[in-house]
Amino acid sequence: MDIERLMVLEVARVTEQAALAASRLAGMGDKEAVDGAGTEAMRQVLGELPISGTVVIGEGEMDEAPMLYIGEKLGKGGPEVDIAVDPVEGTNITAKGLPNAITVIAISEKGGLLHAPDMYMEKLVVGPPAAGKVNLDYPVEANLRIVADSLQRKVEDLVVVVLDRPRHEKLIREIRQAGARVKLITDGDVVAAVAVAVRGTGVHAMMGSGGAPEGVLAAAALKCMGGEIQGRFLPSNDAELERLKSMGGDPKKIYRTNDLAPGRQMVFAATGITHGELLEGVRYFGGGARTHSIVMGYATRVVRFIDSIHLLESGARVNIRV
Repeated sequence: MDIERLMVLEVARVTEQAALAASRLAGMGDKEAVDGAGTEAMRQVLGELPISGTVVIGEGEMDEAPMLYIGEKLGKGGPEVDIAVDPVEGTNITAKGLPNAITVIAISEKGGLLHAPDMYMEKLVVGPPAAGKVNLDYPVEANLRIVADSLQRKVEDLVVVVLDRPRHEKLIREIRQAGARVKLITDGDVVAAVAVAVRGTGVHAMMGSGGAPEGVLAAAALKCMGGEIQGRFLPSNDAELERLKSMGGDPKKIYRTNDLAPGRQMVFAATGITHGELLEGVRYFGGGARTHSIVMGYATRVVRFIDSIHLLESGARVNIRV
């Protein structure tokens, strides 16, 4: 069965409902409530879909998460699929009402998404023009020069996204010494990775370490868009190293896009919770709300931006505007 054609609009419904639920708590200061609302809404819609799904990237192990835990079975029955989710990427920024919070999902055929352990991963993300040319082992300046050449720009014209963490002080210094500018973000490296592959967002690469599960979600999107992610697991202690090895992982290996998301059928969707450079956040009006999503498929080779009007109250009507 063609999973992509079956799921392409359904995944948008999943992320839209999660975004609507989480956005009601945006700016209220309670990140646990934000995450709980998004997770519950996402799980409810996933349970209604015509799939036999297994969560491979989720909210944690069964004993850590009451729903959307790793290994949870979802759907009403249908083709077997793997599911990777982040019901609220950016719980802190949503709770504070800050930009670029999203809800995100990727679905593939069984075995199509790497079951990545919850640990840090060193990452390098570039858009389609530089895909296949950069290397995580190259010096920062060399990779930036490759990205600049691929975009027919100077290094001084580039903006590189980096998570604002003390561990990135050396990386930030090297990027600036090479001549590129740095855009620091507090959270949300999945949406940042996707933005790198979209012209007009004003960012040209992403560097630094972040969560490995988020790397898998980013890989699903970048595979559909022709961009590239390279990642290397960074276990922080012996327990994480043993867990990585028990799952078949290699701490020395550079994992590329197809290693993280090997599926031949892949759908990815993200909906904005708060306003960002790539996606608008949820906007409310009397009786309803408007959402903005990006949805894509690998085999179908289509990327859609979906602008949806939700009439939430019975009898609600609205004059549609662009």
